[in-house]
Amino acid sequence: MTTKLTASMVLKQLKKYGNKNHAVQASRFIKVGKEQYGAGDKFLGVRLPVLRKLAKNSALLPLGETRKLLSNEFHEVRIAALLILVEQFQQGDETRKAKVVKLYLGNTRYINGWDLVDCSAHLIIGPWLMRRDKKILETLARSTILWERRIAIMSTFHFIRQQKFTPTLKIAKLLLKDEQDLIHKAVGWMLREVGNRGRAVEEVFLQQHYRNMPRTMLRYAIEKFPETLRKKYLNGKI
Repeated sequence: MTTKLTASMVLKQLKKYGNKNHAVQASRFIKVGKEQYGAGDKFLGVRLPVLRKLAKNSALLPLGETRKLLSNEFHEVRIAALLILVEQFQQGDETRKAKVVKLYLGNTRYINGWDLVDCSAHLIIGPWLMRRDKKILETLARSTILWERRIAIMSTFHFIRQQKFTPTLKIAKLLLKDEQDLIHKAVGWMLREVGNRGRAVEEVFLQQHYRNMPRTMLRYAIEKFPETLRKKYLNGKI
């Protein structure tokens, strides 16, 4: 691949791998029905392994062209754009990383699905903020936009992997009263990941907040706990 690669060339490749049956399956999985979170989204039916391979081969796509893909109407094209951004971030110098982050945060309206957030936030925003001010995560966590709130909590997965739990706990606390099930699941998942590395840290947080947590969030957070301990939390007897 060369720097002459364009969005239209990548899109042509993606459409070549499209499959109508896979597209139908994906539309059911992502929930595109009326008033569902993915309402109106469109699918080509391209599998994730294909998207990942194409992204690796398209890492030299100019950022302007990548943004064109990110604003595309097809779900998989937006995933491909995000996977390309991950490649560009990981391979880039500080200047390139900064540009990728700016593009990402400036176009969150197109990162409008749990899978789009989950394949990118902890690989771009997390590493970028590792040694920087993390206030942007609080801003995102207070957003009225579901996906920005999910970006906030999922970005902290990078910190968890580095044994840094405080950012996750801070964002989790901000999202305790969130009304969206997809946020409950994401917060519970990240708390579980904290517990996988520091059970005592997670339990201190849970003992302070578990009674006020949405049930789904709590179930996700304690999924790996011993059965007897899980039941105590679920029955409010800690």
